[in-house]
Amino acid sequence: MIRPMTVEDIGYIQQIAHVTWNDTYAGIIPEDIQIAFIKRSYSDAMMMKRMEKTHLLVAECEKGTPIGFLNFTKKDEDGDSELTAMYILPTYQHSGYGKKLFDQSICMLEDAKQLFVYVDSSNKAGRAFYEKQGFELLDVFEETFEGYPVETAQYVYYIPKPVLAY
Repeated sequence: MIRPMTVEDIGYIQQIAHVTWNDTYAGIIPEDIQIAFIKRSYSDAMMMKRMEKTHLLVAECEKGTPIGFLNFTKKDEDGDSELTAMYILPTYQHSGYGKKLFDQSICMLEDAKQLFVYVDSSNKAGRAFYEKQGFELLDVFEETFEGYPVETAQYVYYIPKPVLAY
């Protein structure tokens, strides 16, 4: 089931972020940098701010336990949004939860024009997922992440306009 995040989900989201970051970025981004980023970006205060200013969706397994989440910004004046985080616990990846989260976010952005996502270029699984959903690669560039050099891939998904029936 896909649903909006609640305050009660914060602990689950923090755990999902920690586990998936460690699984995804082991050998790509040093562990101490990962830990510092997760601690700051997923603190209780930051999670409350994200809930207030952005959209957060939670994927629940059959037992009702959160196993993944997706975070995206509200549509701006240009009709753009950014998918800022999407994580599914490794044991639930390739089970359709990511697709369900993505589809729900697109439904919520139906009057937007495009959705951007930035992903570490070494994150092959993440890049493959976005490409499978129809994201198009716009650019690959070098930047620093928490003071560490990384290569980032920028993608865009053009949100289809709903067909009007006459």
